[in-house]
Amino acid sequence: MIKRHKRTNLVHGGTRRSQWGELSEAIFLTQGFAYDSAEAAEQRFIEAGPDEYIYARYGNPTVAMFEERIALLEGAEAGFATASGMAAVNGALMSMLKAGDHVVAARALFGSCLYILENILPQFGVEVSFVDGADLDQWRAAVRPDTSAVFFESMSNPTLELVDIAAVSQIAHAHDAVVIVDNVFSTPIYSDAIAQGADVVVYSATKHIDGQGRALGGVILGTQTQIRKVVEPYMKHTGGAMSPFTAWLLLKGLETMDLRVRAQTASAGQIADALVGTPGIANVCYPGRADHPQYELAMRQLGAGGTVVSFALENGKKAAFDFMNKLDIILISNNLGDAKSIATHPATTTHQRLSAEQRNILGICDGLIRLSVGLEDPADLIEDLKTALLTAA
Repeated sequence: MIKRHKRTNLVHGGTRRSQWGELSEAIFLTQGFAYDSAEAAEQRFIEAGPDEYIYARYGNPTVAMFEERIALLEGAEAGFATASGMAAVNGALMSMLKAGDHVVAARALFGSCLYILENILPQFGVEVSFVDGADLDQWRAAVRPDTSAVFFESMSNPTLELVDIAAVSQIAHAHDAVVIVDNVFSTPIYSDAIAQGADVVVYSATKHIDGQGRALGGVILGTQTQIRKVVEPYMKHTGGAMSPFTAWLLLKGLETMDLRVRAQTASAGQIADALVGTPGIANVCYPGRADHPQYELAMRQLGAGGTVVSFALENGKKAAFDFMNKLDIILISNNLGDAKSIATHPATTTHQRLSAEQRNILGICDGLIRLSVGLEDPADLIEDLKTALLTAA
């Protein structure tokens, strides 16, 4: 097989064409498939071939194209596309764990991920231990001989803390634990998580993969055995599969993702630089700046700072709300990775279910703003931010 660059694979990877030779991928908008005979139906239920399908909950040609393309991009053997990013997180964890298992997870996680780890898994008899994801000594102390899996966001939401994938994978693999990485903030463009030691990678395809606010989706990536023998049986029987139309939208998103993410990252760097030292801002957090405490790890692991900038305003929640309400171009929402720039107040939205103590431990103060940088001209975004800061003061 010819080795191609990511941008080429994003356009052509996994493409299947029908007898009509369509240029754009076809949408096979069907929930079922017909068989030539009763014998053929029986055989397909015994063992379906690579291009044979039974039911859309099990697989679909359009969905298969998306799975193959994103797996090729990530360097994974296989993938299973899901209805949302959280369906991917839940599917990866629930399919691979059982009562009596032990999981070690980074403490800095998205609120819904924390809900699964703190509430759902323990209900099924899974023990979960939390650590400071950036502290390798805590990982070494927490991972035990009976640990089944470790889970973390490679770059945390919303404080942009990085976890050293290679180092944590080495610690986990010494005890035969599976390494499951939520890679949303790192993006498939900058990620080499599997090459760095991760066994399973999950994405919310809602974010940069779609990147245009159109659809929910997710994907679980790993080895052929992990996906086909462990994840797929769980997902197809519990109903978390992606729809063919969503898969088609995401295929279109993949074609432009490299260009979008690199442009957003370049703008994010300019915005972070412009915000540093601005009156009213207590601190700016961006992994692409040399003053980020994990800058060297960011450059080694990703080679870039990503599309999100976080910054804290002085005077807490009131200042944050006043500032957000004065924004003109930048929208207030809770999504990220979109073509439109989005400002989020995590303490009252994405992480509001956490206690004040938990938010304080994670560094989510009342003045924190998470800015997902879009595709607008960075000069306009900087002016919008600075004008809002001045008028809200």
